Amino acid sequence: MDYKAEYKRWLENVADTDLQKELQNMDEKAMEDAFYRDLAFGTGGLRGTIGAGTNRMNVYTVSKASQGLASYLGSATSVVIGYDSRIKSDAFAKVAAGVFAANGIKVHIWSELLPVPTVSYAVRALGASAGIMITASHNPSKYNGYKVYGADGCQITTEAAAAILAEIEKLDIFADVKNSSFEEDLQSGIIDYIDESVLTSFIEEVKKQSVLFGDEINRDVAIVYSPLNGTGLKPVTRVLEESGFTNITVVEEQRNPDGNFPTCPFPNPEMREAMDLGLQYCEKTGADLLLATDPDADRCGIAVKTLSGEYQLMSGNEVGLLLLDYICAQRIKHNQMPEHPVFVKTVVTMDLAEKIAEHYGLETVNVLTGFKFIGEVIGKLEAQGREKDYVCGFEESYGYLTGSYVRDKDAVNAAFIICEMFAFYKTRDISLSEKLDELFNTYGFCLNTLRFYEFGGSAGMVKMQEIMADFHRGVDNFAGQKVVKTLDYSKGLDGLPASDVLKFYTESGSVVIRPSGTEPKVKAYISVTAKNRSEAEKIEESIGAEPAERIK
Repeated sequence: MDYKAEYKRWLENVADTDLQKELQNMDEKAMEDAFYRDLAFGTGGLRGTIGAGTNRMNVYTVSKASQGLASYLGSATSVVIGYDSRIKSDAFAKVAAGVFAANGIKVHIWSELLPVPTVSYAVRALGASAGIMITASHNPSKYNGYKVYGADGCQITTEAAAAILAEIEKLDIFADVKNSSFEEDLQSGIIDYIDESVLTSFIEEVKKQSVLFGDEINRDVAIVYSPLNGTGLKPVTRVLEESGFTNITVVEEQRNPDGNFPTCPFPNPEMREAMDLGLQYCEKTGADLLLATDPDADRCGIAVKTLSGEYQLMSGNEVGLLLLDYICAQRIKHNQMPEHPVFVKTVVTMDLAEKIAEHYGLETVNVLTGFKFIGEVIGKLEAQGREKDYVCGFEESYGYLTGSYVRDKDAVNAAFIICEMFAFYKTRDISLSEKLDELFNTYGFCLNTLRFYEFGGSAGMVKMQEIMADFHRGVDNFAGQKVVKTLDYSKGLDGLPASDVLKFYTESGSVVIRPSGTEPKVKAYISVTAKNRSEAEKIEESIGAEPAERIK
């Protein structure tokens, strides 16, 4: 792209006062970064820095994407739109709604910010042709994004993304986009607010995921909860309170929606920094459990009080193992396990989960990174009349789903079932850390870590491509650990769509290398099996140095 020519065109056409001011203040470097390409559109939709330019999230790039999607949908009946607490999320949602309405497509929009799984749910509940969620999930405050869901409530496939992108690329961002007034369309009825009953129905589906089947638990466990200034407050506390968990303390500084995330610059429950304030609340209140959901409430992180009185943060893999074991044990105990049960995980998720699933007689399905692929498996089971065979699924990045009522990870569901599991074991004088140790003693100790390497700008994209090409040429060993098998998912293995992912099986575990689909990063997922944690950490440290050397 001739970034200087495009920059000049934006100067001449942009009416938005804030964007015009930003354009006028750009230096050469900022100009190039903002205009050297169009913001990438893929299976995750759009995600980028908020600001002026073709490589930014703004009302123009959102409108163009919406027009492309509208053209792709053709004679669609309707779309569902949701949004989170991020800067400009509500404005982008209304702009997108106006584009769809101008194209004659009915719009159902949530009247308040709500979690991403409510969009997946509403698409199916309302029989819509597609869904849009304005969010950048767990990214820092400078980001926003645009997720797209199909009529099945699942994030769009690779094929659909390519077809939508083809429609987007036909458009001139200023001349070819239809727009209309949100308020006028609301009055005419082509845009309407989704009824509260749909949210209530969603909440009821979450509550149905209980696997107590009549077993007694003490629901008075002390819980500290943080929505991290996002969308989780209303649905999470409602589900918990309606289920009898009323001893809940909300982290006040992170209670209300705030796209600046003043106390958690990286609002990701995977990161300790995002959990620090909640941990302080736990220390003050003596709480039993800390819950935190990311801004769009599809990820859930926890910390639990140990026997020594300290608080232990648990990884997504560890929580996933505990949930899988708890759900399976309860279903077996109460004769509620389907005849052909299925567990779904991503290729970067702890392989130890497969041993637990096998123990309980579950088939494990491995999918590519991204919960949409777990959603696709649920959809295929449903098409076969087997949706009840889906027992649960999770990914290492704190995403869980224990029912087939949505097609995306759901932190509302996760918070509920985690609280139930925690209370179940606590009632029986078992801590989650003790239960996790029991699983490791039974199935073998496994350590999973994620290392990532960040690159910025146009040069960074080239560097990332060079790094992946180097890994594709082959790796014989990682720090002396011989590579015994390599899976190259760019070739479309196991019926999965081609994806730039490599999995190297070593003598002690595995290493997965892939570029991030949402950020300028190369990620290395390291899995180590050893006699104990200390030995595993030593092996992980030596293996982790190898990708770092290749990436420098």
